Amino acid sequence: MKRSLLALTLLAALPFAASAAEGLSYTYVEGGYVATNTDGDDADGWGLNGSVAITDNFHAFGGYTFQKTDDVTFGGVRFDGLDVDQWRVGLGYNHPVAANTDLLARVAYENYDVEGLDDSLDGYSAEVGVRSALTPNFEGYAMAGYEDGDRFDGDFYGRLGAQVKFNQNWGVSGDVKVADGDTQWFVGPRLTF
Repeated sequence: MKRSLLALTLLAALPFAASAAEGLSYTYVEGGYVATNTDGDDADGWGLNGSVAITDNFHAFGGYTFQKTDDVTFGGVRFDGLDVDQWRVGLGYNHPVAANTDLLARVAYENYDVEGLDDSLDGYSAEVGVRSALTPNFEGYAMAGYEDGDRFDGDFYGRLGAQVKFNQNWGVSGDVKVADGDTQWFVGPRLTF
């Protein structure tokens, strides 16, 4: 199923050839506050994300987050919060479906490093959705995705995001990813090139 989903995402994207929709840029860097709320321990910290347009239709993207979990108690012993590092790197495809709206498909390699675990957790994600410049100063996106890994079960998720633009280069972006049992969100300034 993992390979089928990845192949389907890539095949859906390949036949298209055009440039990004008007008002959307795939070259940016952003940083800010990130938090994860789970059925178990909550965590928060900071994150950096970026994207670079390779061609009119393809972009590379990546991100890194550092979070610390809340203090936890196991067997009557209290532990300070655990450090969790997460990074991802991937390739995206965008195709205009309207003057200011792109169909978007992305695949990524993901890595989680949890303090106290000898090995990191490796996995991948694939997502598809739409991104639109709703007004000259506001854009948003909605995506559905699937992620799976070597030491965690596969899970479908939804992702919503938006950016308020102050000018051509600066804005504030936000992103919420909702999966079974956890919600991760990000908010911070974005510099678009």
